[in-house]
Amino acid sequence: MKLHEYQAKQFFAREGIPVPKSGLANTPNEARQVAAEIGYPVVLKAQVLSGGRGKAGGIRLVKNDSEIDSASNLILNSEIHGIPVQRLLVEKAVVFSQEFYLGIVNDRSLAKPVLILSSSGGVEIEVVARTKPEKIEKAPINPLLGLQNFTVRALASRLGVDYALWKALQQISAALWNLFDHLDASLIEINPLVVSPERGLVALDGKMTIDDNALYRQKEFLEFADQAVETPTEQEARKFSLNYVQLTGNIGCMVNGAGLAMATMDCIQQAGSEPANFLDIGGGATADKVAAALSIILKDPKVTAVLINIFGGITRCDEVAKGLAATLPGLQRELPIVVRLAGTNAEEGKKILQQYPRLLQAETLMSAAEIAVRESRQVRV
Repeated sequence: MKLHEYQAKQFFAREGIPVPKSGLANTPNEARQVAAEIGYPVVLKAQVLSGGRGKAGGIRLVKNDSEIDSASNLILNSEIHGIPVQRLLVEKAVVFSQEFYLGIVNDRSLAKPVLILSSSGGVEIEVVARTKPEKIEKAPINPLLGLQNFTVRALASRLGVDYALWKALQQISAALWNLFDHLDASLIEINPLVVSPERGLVALDGKMTIDDNALYRQKEFLEFADQAVETPTEQEARKFSLNYVQLTGNIGCMVNGAGLAMATMDCIQQAGSEPANFLDIGGGATADKVAAALSIILKDPKVTAVLINIFGGITRCDEVAKGLAATLPGLQRELPIVVRLAGTNAEEGKKILQQYPRLLQAETLMSAAEIAVRESRQVRV
């Protein structure tokens, strides 16, 4: 789950990371009120989960009252990379002399978090890595020991950072690590982290991405989901901790495990149709979770058949069968539902489903896909 800039900065401020004075606005009138409180000049920033806001006209410097209405109207009535702008961060403009990039990200090749520091702030770190790799320094973090001050000092020394900034840089890096560690983040960054003559190091922008797999213990973030970038169905799926992405096809899919879900989608395409969604119910799915998943799939009007592919491990096939049995009586759409069960308690699950003739059972994944595609062609939309 990605957080908006204003949300990330709330966590930054909580950890003592200096951020500019700011306020959130949904209308030009609210933007004017915030600007009056914090004082001009201010920067208006579109709050959308997309990069490249500045190039798309989503960030504007405003110097007085005569400019703010037109500037805020322009941003609030725009779209950035197809996402409508619904709110603005009105932030006190900061004069600065230097920009850095500072971030922590999971490095899969090292199987560790990595601290990254760059003397080319204000530019996407991927661009810096391609064009000026000598301006990036990074170091792995031992999760058991945490981020050590000597690690930050080593990066600062190699990049030639002014010694007067080292202490503040250590404090901000430690705060980022505390957030990263305790909030189950997969990425957290400040870009740019600027040198201000008045306040020292200040975070002018911020990003945070929380691991979706950890949302069951980071429940506060469930309220942070941006409805502008999620369909209502995707929002409902999140409530049940289901990994759901709506697609454009007509075969609804319910699978346990991301890899198996991808294989199932490939088989549907090989059988001559397209998947309507990606839906991973995860390991240890209960009957209630299965029932919720099926209900969510059937809300998509494009769906003309459902393929349920369960390979029982942690997820027990009989639990899946119980969830399906509990859901069937209340279904409002009479669509073909093809079920393939294998693994833990598969035979018990198949016996439960034998009581429901409308459920079509298959022994292999490919045969299940072929049956689903065949049956879907008999359904009138």
